[in-house]
Amino acid sequence: MTNVGSVTALPVVDLGAEPEVLRDALRAAAHDVGFFYLTGHGVPQALIGAVLDAARRLFALPQADKDAIAMVRSPHFRGYTRLGGELTGGEVDWREQIDIGPERPPIGSPDRPDYLWLQGPNQWPSAMPELPGIVAKWDEVLSEVSRTLLRHWAASLGGPAEIFDAAFADAPATLIKIIRYPPHAASPQGVGPHKDSGVLTLLLAEPDSRGLQVRPPGSQRWVDVPPLAGAFVVNSGELLEFATGGYLRATEHRVDLGRASAERISVAYFFNPRLDARVPVLDSVAELAAEPAAVPRSALSDPSNPIYSDYGRNAWKSRLRAHPDVAAAHGYTPGRLETENPVLGSRSE
Repeated sequence: MTNVGSVTALPVVDLGAEPEVLRDALRAAAHDVGFFYLTGHGVPQALIGAVLDAARRLFALPQADKDAIAMVRSPHFRGYTRLGGELTGGEVDWREQIDIGPERPPIGSPDRPDYLWLQGPNQWPSAMPELPGIVAKWDEVLSEVSRTLLRHWAASLGGPAEIFDAAFADAPATLIKIIRYPPHAASPQGVGPHKDSGVLTLLLAEPDSRGLQVRPPGSQRWVDVPPLAGAFVVNSGELLEFATGGYLRATEHRVDLGRASAERISVAYFFNPRLDARVPVLDSVAELAAEPAAVPRSALSDPSNPIYSDYGRNAWKSRLRAHPDVAAAHGYTPGRLETENPVLGSRSE
């Protein structure tokens, strides 16, 4: 990994600003960089503290307690992943984590679309009976922040503020990753270069932690993104990029542990639609069609990594690639992806 820059600034967007000011800032930040710091979000500091404290206690549990809820035991890709147990771009990520989704009954079956296996119960450490309640509150609060962001984004582009609401109604497929990156790791790849495949991500990181880097559109330079006190780091995903013809950017990012001397705890919140939902494409927004810097959908193209019309199909593809051990344990294959679901386009991962 070379050509790492020392720049540390991202745009700062205040969710509590006047609507016109907020929308201008959102549009510019997501178009120019695809990443920004979000302040004025209203998430209680006590809840933020509770989540970070729970994360530290989770990773301090005996290894046997964590292995008891290993993801490989879950047909729904929920649970704990050991250091080195996940892949990005075919390379090992040096982090441990627990993946948590909405607590719902399973709906997968052999005669239904494969991606429905992604819904189901979580696995919780028995030594932390308070963790489900903390996570449920986190999901509730960040879901409202995310819905507000999407509505302001839609309005900022000249569309109806509620245009994305239907895709997130009833049972959005949110995902929470509680992550620990170790100090003095065996590899500098905490997580390899990638773009988020969904709609919107909000990241909480411990104060003073280091490692997150982004590569802005059109640049070969990696930019450091340290935590900003009281702020979330927000980025738009590839479905949102595709829905806006590339006007809102899905930006490549990574966690580089090459200079890490202390552990890094972070909590990523992925705000994604229902598994069977189709995110609307904003073809009618005149500003997108007229904007010369917008990326045409034909340019968001990599035949090896297509975007499917249903959100769940994209999530399923990503899970199979990241966790081949889980896929093998439960007999999952990508074979039906192309035959079951129309391809909207394609993009690099």
